[in-house]
Amino acid sequence: MKHTSLREVTLDSKYDVADGTVFINGNQALVRMLLLQQDRDARLGLETAGFVSGYRGSPIGGFDAELWRARSRLDQHGIRFQPGVNEELAATAVWGSQQTHITAGARYDRVFAMWYGKGPGVDRSMDVFKHSNAFGTSRYGGVLSVAGDDHACKSSTLPHQSEHNFIAASMPVLSPANVQEVLDLGIYGWELSRYSGCWVALKAVADTVESAAIVDVDPHRVQPIIPDVPMPEGGMNIRWPDPPLDQEKRLFEHKVYAALAYARANRLDRIVVDSPKARLGIITSGKSYLDVCQALKILGIDDALAQQIGLRVYKVGMIWPLEAEGVRQFAEGLEEIVVVEEKRHMIEYQLKEELYNWREDVRPAIVGKFDDKGEWARPHTDWLLPAIGELTPAQIARALARRILRVYQGGELQVRLAVLEA
Repeated sequence: MKHTSLREVTLDSKYDVADGTVFINGNQALVRMLLLQQDRDARLGLETAGFVSGYRGSPIGGFDAELWRARSRLDQHGIRFQPGVNEELAATAVWGSQQTHITAGARYDRVFAMWYGKGPGVDRSMDVFKHSNAFGTSRYGGVLSVAGDDHACKSSTLPHQSEHNFIAASMPVLSPANVQEVLDLGIYGWELSRYSGCWVALKAVADTVESAAIVDVDPHRVQPIIPDVPMPEGGMNIRWPDPPLDQEKRLFEHKVYAALAYARANRLDRIVVDSPKARLGIITSGKSYLDVCQALKILGIDDALAQQIGLRVYKVGMIWPLEAEGVRQFAEGLEEIVVVEEKRHMIEYQLKEELYNWREDVRPAIVGKFDDKGEWARPHTDWLLPAIGELTPAQIARALARRILRVYQGGELQVRLAVLEA
């Protein structure tokens, strides 16, 4: 197969700039990701093919249009786009792409694949996700499941959030904060899928896929590190025959822990703001991370003031499973942690589980959707950070100001909070 340099394969020449960056939106980044993965494989001497199938729906309703638009480029790179009749048939086809090496006659080393659909499509594809994730992925294939989530119900019959379904299928979930991270976490995700044998989910929201940015498309930008962990007999990837109980044992005793080791080795979660004597922590991910950054600006909290307050911020790239070693390093010395995440609790519950067995004299208090009173103490609607609708930087700023004023009284925080409340 003829190899074409990625820089020659642009979705539109007007987006090209001389330094190897391009101006694209999130849907175009998903297409770029496919081209980038094949280019990386070719540089490693692997002759891989790509396969994409799914069903349209906002916020990724324009993804298939971009795939059709880039059809000639995709064909040059051996990437096949086949829209699904519905979401679960598309997922079944993607599952089949991981089995090409099991029978004779395969034309490629392996097939890397992508499924896409909006939140309700995740709901209806759960049977396939559970079976295919237990079954596994091929060593040089891998699967990304791109879920378009409509938190504010702008174009859906119900607001939806897909992470909890992916957790039910034991699929690691990545949450990009911007267009660059769509590319970066996508590449990390395929390598994670190949290494762990898991299908890997990529969360897409309108603020990410409908925005545009100048991004770096250097094939060497991301260099995944493969951790050395004990392998089960036969490895963690797809094989045949494979009894269901063997699949379950491999998934829960090896594959999920391999994902955690991978997240730790590649620093998918990391401290982005720190203080010498940190006492208040914020843990967040994806869109909420950018909202937290904006909220801190609204409150007038720059790096210098963050040092005075004793603020530490932890950005999570893999939101399930939550990597414990990094979380405990983040939590060390803190008096309280505020969890900022969209919709229903997920990071918050995992964080509480990770830190529950710490001694009381070192275990920080954890608040998120509700304050110190907790969620189930009594019926109440006084959310700290609501799970209804979608969060805004102003909502987050009010919540953070209230928690910060409990430990720090300096500056103009009280004045700024009063303005926000008004």
